[in-house]
Amino acid sequence: MGMLLAAAASFGLRLIATARDNIVTVYDFSRCYASPPIAMPCERIAYKAGTMNALFNAWCGVLLFVVAAWLVWELWNAVAPKPITDDFLKLLDDSFGRDWRKPQTWPWARLAWAYGFTLVGVTLAVGIGILVSSATSSRAVAKAPAAHVETSQSFRPLK
Repeated sequence: MGMLLAAAASFGLRLIATARDNIVTVYDFSRCYASPPIAMPCERIAYKAGTMNALFNAWCGVLLFVVAAWLVWELWNAVAPKPITDDFLKLLDDSFGRDWRKPQTWPWARLAWAYGFTLVGVTLAVGIGILVSSATSSRAVAKAPAAHVETSQSFRPLK
């Protein structure tokens, strides 16, 4: 569950963060290279494309965050305590039940069971992602070739 939660949140964040990269602006410079007189400004935007694609990517990112929140809610409900069926235990629970104003009476065990394993899954997913990323990037590290430009000139007298 933790890996699903980490995947939904990370992909959602990535889709939202990179949504603006899908907008393409095409400039028309044809008037800049015309014969004089050139009207200023010579550049103009021919068209913009990809706005709906960016909006769709951002919307998918928001939906993935909703999925992550839904997973957290379902996880919380999955570890809910079972209803009390015994009459005496119901009476004890009604008499000495939880008081939400006192943190000592909060369901800490339920919280630990619900989100402890989720935290382990998120940590494993992020750790495996970093490990794979570092393993693949360490092989591809290469030095940039140094450019050598010959700048000397030689002059000889003509015969």
